[in-house]
Amino acid sequence: MPIPFTLERLDHVVLRVRDMAAMQAFYCDVLGCTVERRQDEIGLVQLRAGDSLIDLVDVAGELGREGGAAPGAEGHNMDHLCVQVLPFDRAVIEAHLRAHGVEMGEFGSRYGALGQGPSQYVLDPEGNRVELKGPPEG
Repeated sequence: MPIPFTLERLDHVVLRVRDMAAMQAFYCDVLGCTVERRQDEIGLVQLRAGDSLIDLVDVAGELGREGGAAPGAEGHNMDHLCVQVLPFDRAVIEAHLRAHGVEMGEFGSRYGALGQGPSQYVLDPEGNRVELKGPPEG
């Protein structure tokens, strides 16, 4: 039986967080997201990232408590999230990240949704790995 729908793109990623203010500052002030919607009564902040959302869920809030223990040194709630970055000027990006005190990981050429291209791993304030992905090479 054929699948009756087509997947188009990632709609949103949900991160369970311990420090909402630090995480919102990282994703907005460092990566350029904007606050799209807040639902403080349940501990949810939704950030616009291009045509997708990154949802931050406070582990102490109504939604966050449903997920059990907070992410920490013993484990994370995901491996990494990847966001496309345009333009991708490695030197400019690295200078920006350093200016914000962001811990940088490995740089390399990696395959993504649009093909092989430059990629820089960074860590957000709670240790989640975020991949900043450039356009395909060639």
